[in-house]
Amino acid sequence: MNKAFFLDRDGVINFEIGYLHEPDKTELLSGVADAIIALHRAGYLAVVVSNQAGVAKGYYPEADTHAVHARLQTMLLSTGGREALIDAWYFCPHHPEFTGSCSCRKPAPGMLLRAAEAFDIDLKHSFMIGDRMSDLEAGVNAGCAASCLVTTGLLNEADGFAVANSLPEAVKLLLDR
Repeated sequence: MNKAFFLDRDGVINFEIGYLHEPDKTELLSGVADAIIALHRAGYLAVVVSNQAGVAKGYYPEADTHAVHARLQTMLLSTGGREALIDAWYFCPHHPEFTGSCSCRKPAPGMLLRAAEAFDIDLKHSFMIGDRMSDLEAGVNAGCAASCLVTTGLLNEADGFAVANSLPEAVKLLLDR
């Protein structure tokens, strides 16, 4: 079986600007390519799992989310080479107030479970990194070994969870467990 690092997108990989849907406004956070290279070298897949409520709210179409992901891949490739690329991208285009409940919107584990099935991922040996409690709880709900908060996004602390200042620091912290 494979093991993975599940990564939230906004505030973890790229700067949090709120409803990011324009590729030209996408900016990688410092050290992201190196962190992805490190987790790949340690034998993990890099899988993005991102809530994209802006789709449900009608702010932008799903195609814009795919365009941002393509831009991020291009940036990662140019920064760190092929080893820095994300292995899979999952996003939830729902919001309970606009589309009803779903099993994929974090903190629900749906995106992680779909990735686990598609890539034969052992969740007990995988990790979740995010910048919101819903990210961390998705990791718990999916049965991941641990979840870690990065302070590059919206929160600075999370009771009961590891906290790191950046994605590179979170990857190192979890790999050293």
